[in-house]
Amino acid sequence: MAQDFWELVALFNNPEVMQPIRVLIVDDAVMVRSRLSKILAADPQIEVVGVASSGRIALARLSQLNPDVIILDIEMPDLDGLQTLAQIRQLNPRLPVIMFSAMTTIGAIATLDALSLGASDYATKPSQMDNVDHLTDYLRATLIPKIKALSQKIKQNRSAPISDISPKATPTTAAFSGSQLHRSSAEIVAIGVSTGGPNALAALLSELPADFPVPIVIVQHMPPMFTKLLAERLSTKCALPVWEATLGAKLRPGTVWIAPGDYHLRVKDTDSTVQLVIDQSPAQNFCRPSADVLLESVAEVYGDRALGVILTGMGQDGLRGCQEIHDRNGQILAQDEASSVVWGMPGFVVNAGLADAVLPLDQIMPEILRRVNRSSTLARRMD
Repeated sequence: MAQDFWELVALFNNPEVMQPIRVLIVDDAVMVRSRLSKILAADPQIEVVGVASSGRIALARLSQLNPDVIILDIEMPDLDGLQTLAQIRQLNPRLPVIMFSAMTTIGAIATLDALSLGASDYATKPSQMDNVDHLTDYLRATLIPKIKALSQKIKQNRSAPISDISPKATPTTAAFSGSQLHRSSAEIVAIGVSTGGPNALAALLSELPADFPVPIVIVQHMPPMFTKLLAERLSTKCALPVWEATLGAKLRPGTVWIAPGDYHLRVKDTDSTVQLVIDQSPAQNFCRPSADVLLESVAEVYGDRALGVILTGMGQDGLRGCQEIHDRNGQILAQDEASSVVWGMPGFVVNAGLADAVLPLDQIMPEILRRVNRSSTLARRMD
């Protein structure tokens, strides 16, 4: 009992435990600022420390308010969200910034631009901003979990030097399975990723050689329109073509497919080929597309020739699919905590003991190349 008492005292004396998450809202619309403030402040773990109607006002008050997370609109007069984000990053490279953008083509393009400039994550504005009940449910399901996940990451890193949390500075934490040498070479790579995913995918896919010998299928948690634009952007950074998945497309070596927003992606074995299937069956883990749906189909079709890769992301989508790959003696790689924006998806896989290797982002592609089909020209060169 005495030990429990002193542990409780230590818990309450920990300044990080009891302090609410300090949020700054930056949006030029009065209604958005007002309703966001009320809904976020109703959560006992969140304190709205300020609102700003422009990027300039937000920047001027940044040091005074000292927020843990910033919610940042994109389209604002005077200094827009992208310009504001660039200046925030000069002042504080670590401060979590969540872009709050409209569900439009322009909003999607600007959001992807913001992510490439260092935004931590994004949430799309619902069409019914004037419906308080709908907005409350939406924010509780989308924005508030992102605020909590990103604030936890920043509190963990607050005392660490910036160089210690960059992916390039992270030491290898690989934990290779003893049975690796007896496993089949991978004939497909299936990737699940969420928060921090666009930048992680850009870094990973840019390392692909032009003669990569197997197909790659990806679930990135994103809404419609965003995934098509993401595929187009990744294609400019990758030696292989990157496409948004379409129904009936045939899987071929050296192609990359991304699940379309609001559609699950599966692979299906036909008599002569493996094809892609997309559908709008119920969401899994509150996600559509879901990494579990893709990984489970990959496990069923490819068995011990499947390689699953779980990158940065919030929640546990991908855990069940990785279990299926593991049960069929396939292989699994997971991104390490230090190089992840949020270590939710890979963390669940690692803690379940399913990962054959846990690696910083910059070491994942070399490991993929070592594990793909060794009957290819590329694999023979690698060996």
